[in-house]
Amino acid sequence: MRYRLIASIVFFMGTQLILAQKDEPLNLTLEQAVEFALDHNIQMKNAAQDRRDAQAQKWATIAAGLPQISGSVNYQNQLEQPVAQIPAQFFGGEPGTFEEVIFGQPQTFNAGVSWNQLLFDGSYIVGVQATKTFLEYSENLYNKTSLEVRAAVVEAYANALMAEKSADLLSKNVAQVERNLYEAQALFDNGLGEEETVDQLQITYATLKSNEKNAYRMARISHYMLNALLGREINAPIELLDSLEALVGVEMVSELPASFELDQNIDYLMVENLTKKTALELKLAKSKALPTLSASLNLGTNAFGQSFDFFESGKEYFNTAILGVNLQVPLFSSLLRSANTQRAKIADIKAQNTKIDTERMLNVQFENLSSAFALSKEQFLTAKDNLDLAQRIADKNELKFKEGVASSFDLRQAQLQLYQTQQEYLSSMVRVINTHTELANFLNESL
Repeated sequence: MRYRLIASIVFFMGTQLILAQKDEPLNLTLEQAVEFALDHNIQMKNAAQDRRDAQAQKWATIAAGLPQISGSVNYQNQLEQPVAQIPAQFFGGEPGTFEEVIFGQPQTFNAGVSWNQLLFDGSYIVGVQATKTFLEYSENLYNKTSLEVRAAVVEAYANALMAEKSADLLSKNVAQVERNLYEAQALFDNGLGEEETVDQLQITYATLKSNEKNAYRMARISHYMLNALLGREINAPIELLDSLEALVGVEMVSELPASFELDQNIDYLMVENLTKKTALELKLAKSKALPTLSASLNLGTNAFGQSFDFFESGKEYFNTAILGVNLQVPLFSSLLRSANTQRAKIADIKAQNTKIDTERMLNVQFENLSSAFALSKEQFLTAKDNLDLAQRIADKNELKFKEGVASSFDLRQAQLQLYQTQQEYLSSMVRVINTHTELANFLNESL
């Protein structure tokens, strides 16, 4: 009992230590969050495995044309040997009669080594050439996944910051309206105020309180989403070290590029991979008309016996050696090869057309993203100015309300305008961050 109690205590303490380590908060800047996601995000892990798989497929393609060596060992025991009938006259018997004979011994053992070598195959040559294009495509696909994950993390990080900021602002607004409501209620109770004033403030307070609760729920959900993108348990503790203002401040000074090079864009690089792929497929279809040449060498040894005595000294073995060369020349395929070649040509033409169309659309997309980024910066500056104005208007109306100059309706309108402007200001900051990220990803540049 004593040992079991000690073991239970040790197990409990170890479990608590593991849980404490698991639940330890993760403190991250935006840059650290992106780097963490690139190492732990599930999509990135799968993309890394796909890249490794491409390397394996490359070697599998190359190895198909290298020497193939295999060995074999075979043992047979004919428990009931087959019987053959031979004309008896071969043994001096009467014509038309047969003698029953058994050929060979019941037990056989043989071992051999086989070597095969592809000497020439047009399909193999094209396949080896295609491995380079396939590896380039795999690398581009990995980079595209990393850009997508980076953009998703930036958006989730910014949304989490906005949710936190929104909840904090709403809490402050609730506290302010609550004070106003308390003062209005006190005046009304003493016969110095109107009931409508209390009702107006009560409506504002109830609405803000509901929005505040929802804001904290959204902040929690935004943390869940960020954790999921980081490859962590969704409810794991996390603290965001950057602020919206700091992130926007960095990106507000970012200059817009006047133009871009096509080979900077990951989508264009993948379209180029497609055109190379279809060109190689056309080359492969044409190579089907070429002959295939291969060679083989088979070495073996055989032994026979009435019993299993194959490993005894003095046992007689009979060696075999066969060298072979195989040439296959396609002569006539009922126009099958011609049809496949035509289809490959059509696919290559379509790929070239897609490349041209992609070039045009990417130039349009660059202009759209540049314009969206410029607009988001302008909207942020406008929202910032509007927030200052709305705050001053709300402060003046609150002062007028306390002095009895402004009505509760005027105060409510000014407060609602302030609350709406606060949310527009937060949204404008997120738009600046997101549009900058989209443009950076388009240019395949770091944030």
